[in-house]
Amino acid sequence: MSDGLRKGLTSYGDAGFSLFLRKAFIKAMGYSDDALNRPIVGITNTHSDYNPCHGNVPQIIEAVKRGVMLAGAMPMVFPTISIAESFAHPTSMYLRNLMAMDTEEMIRAQPMDAVVVIGGCDKTLPAQIMAAVSADLPTVVIPVGPMVVGHHKGEVLGACTDCRRLWGKFRAGDIDAVEIEAVNGRLAPSVGTCMVMGTASTMACLTEALGLSLPMSATIPAPHAERFRSAEASGRLAAAMALAKGPKPSELLTEASLRNAQVVLQAIGGSTNGLIHLTAIAGRGTHRIDLSAFDQLSREVPVLVDLKPSGDHYMEHFHHAGGVPKLLAQLGELIDLDARTIYGSLRDAVAAAEQVPGQDVIRARNDPIRAEGAMAVLSGNLAPRGAVIKHSAASPNLLQHEGRAVVFDSLDDMAARIDDPELGVAADDVLVLRNAGPQGAPGMPEAGYLPIPLKLARAGVKDMVRISDARMSGTAFGTIVLHITPESAAGGPLALVRNGDLIRLDVAARRIDLLVDDAELARRRAVLPAAAQPAPPRGYARLFHDTILQADQGCDFDFLTGQGGSTD
Repeated sequence: MSDGLRKGLTSYGDAGFSLFLRKAFIKAMGYSDDALNRPIVGITNTHSDYNPCHGNVPQIIEAVKRGVMLAGAMPMVFPTISIAESFAHPTSMYLRNLMAMDTEEMIRAQPMDAVVVIGGCDKTLPAQIMAAVSADLPTVVIPVGPMVVGHHKGEVLGACTDCRRLWGKFRAGDIDAVEIEAVNGRLAPSVGTCMVMGTASTMACLTEALGLSLPMSATIPAPHAERFRSAEASGRLAAAMALAKGPKPSELLTEASLRNAQVVLQAIGGSTNGLIHLTAIAGRGTHRIDLSAFDQLSREVPVLVDLKPSGDHYMEHFHHAGGVPKLLAQLGELIDLDARTIYGSLRDAVAAAEQVPGQDVIRARNDPIRAEGAMAVLSGNLAPRGAVIKHSAASPNLLQHEGRAVVFDSLDDMAARIDDPELGVAADDVLVLRNAGPQGAPGMPEAGYLPIPLKLARAGVKDMVRISDARMSGTAFGTIVLHITPESAAGGPLALVRNGDLIRLDVAARRIDLLVDDAELARRRAVLPAAAQPAPPRGYARLFHDTILQADQGCDFDFLTGQGGSTD
């Protein structure tokens, strides 16, 4: 039997009075005793006028409520904070852990037997799943879905891979202000998340691979009626899980499911952000992501999904080709199909995968986009605890490269000098950005996609080796080394790089090295200045500064890891 309204009574010293008072006040909203005696399914509301990605959330909520009530349970909608990638200052990553804390505490504080979390924009799904793992209440995850594609001069457009490509052409002078303004109105033709394999799409696919959402839920376009039918089905399932008191996230997030998610991350050409978020999700429970094992998967798992920025298509095409279930079928023995899900097992999803004659979005194993996975983990004297490169979206001729360092000490320094005609930079140099990590920026912004210096862009340079302790949007492309750990603000070797130093990138060998001898590096370390980022005086900023972990630990707060526990 469910606990319903009796769960987590407010502390007044008299349990009978606590329930009496709770029912008295909720009846002020017109609820009957019949409604209040049902199992309760909580439904998060992450809608905000600042969050166009979540523009369809009100409709999704209504569909979930319908499904919950059709199954005989009581839906209760509650708000949490909403994070929108392009509106959050200084970066949405800075607020991910705050959203996770908010969601976890609201699940714990309010009576519910199961919860439906609704998210999409880059950091919202990871935050909600982190919260769900820690609260460990039966949870159904609903992604808001990708936008539909845009069009410009006969070309299909996708936010935000094409926004970066076309902005680069504008910076280089190849298109004018009138055309870039027209593009601006066509890149995002509907609500929903980016329709390329950015972080939002990546996390939706990983959520489905983890078994936390219904089959096909990752790819249904945000405006489509199917999105709302899926939400209704999710509500029905949540009601059943409320009665059964499970399965809980702790039962679903196993070594097998986490490995499945890592395989899918490689196979879809996923966002490098996905690795940080998956590490944080695992860290909330009893499992950990082993970067060396993840890199080994990159040598075994091919990229099979032909989506930008690693391929040519968009999320709606992935959906119509059969979505994640079809991908899992194509991956064969690389996936553990017996991994448990909220609806049964992945084997059930694969058995129902649609066969679409002639589709070329989800490739067969013998006809991959790339024979190796999307991303590699690098080590070397510049990255003692690892760095990541999405080599599926890089320039093949730059994957083994040696060049002079051109160093930017901060985001402000880069903004001030990157377009300076006097900047001493050549096409075969290596652009270096530091103090852009979790603590140094703060918040590890998506600044790793350093722009090509203006004078080189105007000369036709399209890509350069770029390295940083920052992140990069999954929608971006280029030969870019990210998440260098430890970050420079924490004393990592990136802090020791000087202009003109030689840096060698060798992706095949999984190395990123500063070609300076150890004795010289020791001399430089001895004269390093004090911490670049002083501790803020108060509030969330101080909490973030004092407790944020590095990228290889998921950038969670140190006091939140491994703290999963039941709300019972």
